Amino acid sequence: MAVEDSQKTAAPTSEEVANANPKPHGDDVAGSDVVPEGGEIVGDSDGSSKKSSAVPYQPHLLENQWTFWFDNPSAKSKQTAWGSSMRSIFTFSTVEEFWSVYNNIRHPSKLTVGADFYCFKSKIEPKWEDPICTGGGKWTVTFGKGKSDTSWLYTLLAMIGEQFEHGEEICGAVVNVRAKQEKISLWTKNASNEAAQLSIGRQWKVFLDYNDVIGFIFHDDAKKHDRGAKNRYTI
Repeated sequence: MAVEDSQKTAAPTSEEVANANPKPHGDDVAGSDVVPEGGEIVGDSDGSSKKSSAVPYQPHLLENQWTFWFDNPSAKSKQTAWGSSMRSIFTFSTVEEFWSVYNNIRHPSKLTVGADFYCFKSKIEPKWEDPICTGGGKWTVTFGKGKSDTSWLYTLLAMIGEQFEHGEEICGAVVNVRAKQEKISLWTKNASNEAAQLSIGRQWKVFLDYNDVIGFIFHDDAKKHDRGAKNRYTI
């Protein structure tokens, strides 16, 4: 596994990331509903997080930088081209930065119908046209309305904690909030690498404790056939 800090410390695992959460019950904190409809993030106002003067502050570096993106449904209705209303929210590179953002944004069950919320590796735009995404595809899991919060968090922890055997293949994830359901999709780079994609799909199902069959769609197929695109792989 790659190391990034000067002391050669390994990137934290998803369990270590989870244990570092200063507010482990995200839906119960006051900050969980402070993001307005436009998707802005509002930081903590109580100033409660204070560093001890006795212990030097040492942030836990992640192996990769990640960026949250938001696509507001009201803005999408006015966009001239797909993705033009999407905007980056925040880029983080440490465990602490991740939790400072996650604990102060709305979780999927609280987002407006039509919203799309993304977390992608830094410098990869969540679009088919991105050079890294263009030859890729996605696995998708589906949930009832308001039922995806926990799986969204587990997906984020698995990604940023580098828990996938083929983590280098992963571009990011998106949760789509719709009127009757919520979907989480995991985007990968090389759709034709069947062994890697099947490994990622199997591991993801284990991380989420998801028992239904899931399918993998190539982005190229989605471009050509839109909603008529068929799964190339299923597990």
